[in-house]
Amino acid sequence: MNSGASVFLALGTNLGEREVNLAQALEELSSLIIISKVSSIYETPPWGVTDQPAFLNQVLAAETSLNPLELLKAVKDIEAQMGRVASVRYGPRLIDIDILLYGDTVLDTTALTLPHPRMRERAFVLVPLLEIAPDLVLPGSGERLTDLLAGLDQSGIHKWEERHA
Repeated sequence: MNSGASVFLALGTNLGEREVNLAQALEELSSLIIISKVSSIYETPPWGVTDQPAFLNQVLAAETSLNPLELLKAVKDIEAQMGRVASVRYGPRLIDIDILLYGDTVLDTTALTLPHPRMRERAFVLVPLLEIAPDLVLPGSGERLTDLLAGLDQSGIHKWEERHA
């Protein structure tokens, strides 16, 4: 597998064995992309629909030879293989895999928007992302992600390992 673009993916789960779900997603992804860094696991309160279990979230950095739409199809296939079923927007999910960044690509199609259109307002994405890539700048806008995170509510977000050590 030859490398190509640097990508950042976010993983989230709040149903079933959450840690197992993240580990399985990482294993499935490692057959498609070259994973170079994985953040700590963070437990985070639900976002959007708040009447649901807490999430475990994680972000990974990788290299891929897949183009953005091929990568999107691949992650959606993994979600389906793992048993994710369509439900309410922002509702509970067995696994959620989002493409946050694909190199410096800025893309806006009906299938995919890059950078991820809501990452700038989601501390549960930015905290683990900045753990593994503290100097990231948002392609297209030049905004530093640390500056975006500084303006967000980070309460309730904590490392999972620290709570269960």
